[in-house]
Amino acid sequence: MSLHRLGLIVPSSNTTMETEIPELLSRHAATSGERFTTHSSRAVLHTVDPESLHRMVGEGDRCAAELADAHVAAIGYACLIALMAEGPRAHERIEPHLAEVTAGNNSPAPVVSSAGALVRTILELGLSRVAIVTPYLPELTEMVIRYLGAYDVEVVDSVSLGVPNNIAVGNLDPADLPGHVERLDLSRAEGLVLSACVQMPSLPAVDPVERKVGLPVLTAATSTTRELLRAIDLQPAVRGAGAALA
Repeated sequence: MSLHRLGLIVPSSNTTMETEIPELLSRHAATSGERFTTHSSRAVLHTVDPESLHRMVGEGDRCAAELADAHVAAIGYACLIALMAEGPRAHERIEPHLAEVTAGNNSPAPVVSSAGALVRTILELGLSRVAIVTPYLPELTEMVIRYLGAYDVEVVDSVSLGVPNNIAVGNLDPADLPGHVERLDLSRAEGLVLSACVQMPSLPAVDPVERKVGLPVLTAATSTTRELLRAIDLQPAVRGAGAALA
């Protein structure tokens, strides 16, 4: 079996994607025998607001070039709202641009983003109506709703936890997520995005919530992992991780 080096571009205050993605890869390795390492480059982000997010996106070229130095096989741009705040369909131009940066640094690597991965996973699962849980202020949740709407995905209901500090988001307890889900009207939903944010911990809640609500459950982290595995030609199947990795 092979060793696969994977890169992550993360907010400087990130604590979650660098724990949930390695955990998902470890579960994959336990059944596939493949081996994985993850390597991060950080872009400054403290407060989740449009101005700070835009500044973070501006550091993307540097981050991609740094990860190319490590000759990673694929890169995940792991900040969903940063790309969505750049406007509708932003991932369609930013993903190939960052891949060009890696190629220009003599180490071509495909780049997938959490924003693009979430959209594509929703569409591939055939979901046209979803409910979402976010840690964001309501105006940022509206950005997510509009972003998904550009792909004809309707958000039928949402919960915004209103936490602007990114470190505080990473300290949210995933055990609280089932309670937040109970606030949602799922009567028209075909699926549930349990964490529409790379920093809000959710992995321990994915499987129990999916069993409870009887709908496909996915998150920014599980969708990103799905696409990273595909980018290196591996089957995106991980136990106990919901619909995106079923």
